[in-house]
Amino acid sequence: MQSLKGKKVLITGGSRGIGGATAIALAKEGAELGLIARSEESFDSIRGELTEIGAVFAVAAADVSRETMVQQAVTKLEQELGSFDVIINNAGVGVYGSFMELTTDEWRKVLDTNVMGIVHVTKAALPGMIEKNRGDIINISSMSGLKGTEGSSAYSASKFAVIGMSESLMQEVRRNNIRVSVLTPSLVETDLTRGNNSNDRNPEKFMQAEDVAEYIVSLLKLEQRTFIKTSQLWGTNPF
Repeated sequence: MQSLKGKKVLITGGSRGIGGATAIALAKEGAELGLIARSEESFDSIRGELTEIGAVFAVAAADVSRETMVQQAVTKLEQELGSFDVIINNAGVGVYGSFMELTTDEWRKVLDTNVMGIVHVTKAALPGMIEKNRGDIINISSMSGLKGTEGSSAYSASKFAVIGMSESLMQEVRRNNIRVSVLTPSLVETDLTRGNNSNDRNPEKFMQAEDVAEYIVSLLKLEQRTFIKTSQLWGTNPF
């Protein structure tokens, strides 16, 4: 297994949820972290946790849907840490409602964040990986990217797109020893999902952000000659 000590990891949506849990897990492995989130204030909690661990990290506020902001954020982080070995595209939003109810602006918000956000971040950080001739890109999709459900047309469309984009990118960069993996977790107990579910369910029966983080660490530790292209993560018995 590979050591992650000293690996430079870029995480979007890195202040909380899956991104925050992954940052903590990787910091414990000795990775150096570049975190992107929407606002400086959103880093308040995780700064303390990472400092306690003794992590090397840098943060930048940016809306991933805005290309110029992303380029500026990645440049700032690379100046502080160096070029990245790993990109974890985790930032995402969900807007739900019937197909006819969703507005054009709502569709754009979801697609610009969940799809174009990955495009902007990856295009900004990928040249450094190509120069090193190795690296990892992990894109977080969803089970909604494998199966559409009523009321989730925009979200599902974005997550289907993430899978297709990841597949194509993987074929392009394999020759550079860059591994591209896409994760499709079912419901994970995070701030994003908490408000959209029944109050009578038991949250402890659903996957936690820390579970996904642990899996991401295991993916990155695989010897460079091997990678897992797609991963479905399910709660064992959420019913």
